[in-house]
Amino acid sequence: MRDTLIVKPNYKEEEYIHITPSSAGWEHLSFAARNMKKGEVWKHQTGNHEYAIILLGGDFSVKSNRGEWVTENGRKDVFSGIAHTLYLPANTDFELVAESEILDIAYGWCRTDKQLDPVFKLPSEAEIEIRGGDNATRQINSLVQPGFPCDRLVAVEVYTPSGNWSSFPAHKHDERKVDENGVLLEACLEETYFYKIDKPQGYAIQQVYTDDRSLDVVNVVKHNEVVLVPKGYHPVVAGHGYNVYYLNFLAGSDQSLANTPDPDHAWIFGTWKGIDERIPMVKS
Repeated sequence: MRDTLIVKPNYKEEEYIHITPSSAGWEHLSFAARNMKKGEVWKHQTGNHEYAIILLGGDFSVKSNRGEWVTENGRKDVFSGIAHTLYLPANTDFELVAESEILDIAYGWCRTDKQLDPVFKLPSEAEIEIRGGDNATRQINSLVQPGFPCDRLVAVEVYTPSGNWSSFPAHKHDERKVDENGVLLEACLEETYFYKIDKPQGYAIQQVYTDDRSLDVVNVVKHNEVVLVPKGYHPVVAGHGYNVYYLNFLAGSDQSLANTPDPDHAWIFGTWKGIDERIPMVKS
């Protein structure tokens, strides 16, 4: 097991974050993020992978052999609105052009043997879910949600106000389980947590642990860092004074978020008295 589950940004590279199955030590999921200046072009071919591109800040246009798309009035940053999402299927040739002074994008990809259609999802089309309660209230925006017309990818963005718990009570999704009727109870998924903090000195704390504690790591995470979740439970706490955003990408056995809560803490579900009035933090 890795000594650390944190991947730190390298701003000397075109992609300041770059994670592959080889570097992460898993099978399916890749993830990257890049900054671009106005007029810069990212030219790429998806090959035998499906991609989901998430607009973090700025505007872009895309020309491809599967269609053309452009964002208009894209959010300034992740704390200013909901993402545009562009899903590109396998065998897509594309050129993405930065149309704003600074463009910040992230994208996840994984192998697929399916040939599907591209999808351009507007912020107004993202379902907003308020989850938890009290100081475990957070906002989830569904970008590539279960049921989205793709093969394996899932992507959501989560907003956690200062001092609140998130991804809590903790859950895991590291073994595939079905009931006697074949209903999926838990998927086996690899996951990345890509963080943005609303102040440069801010941070979050994320634990990743298994039932037998063969993995038990506490990560202090800062802006533009990624936590890898290869297995186990993975709760988050936003540092007091700092609002925290994270973008989750998942891929694995199923296009699903089926999970199993930590039985030690499952009693907390349903005990909350109210919703944190700071949520929702952003709207379309």
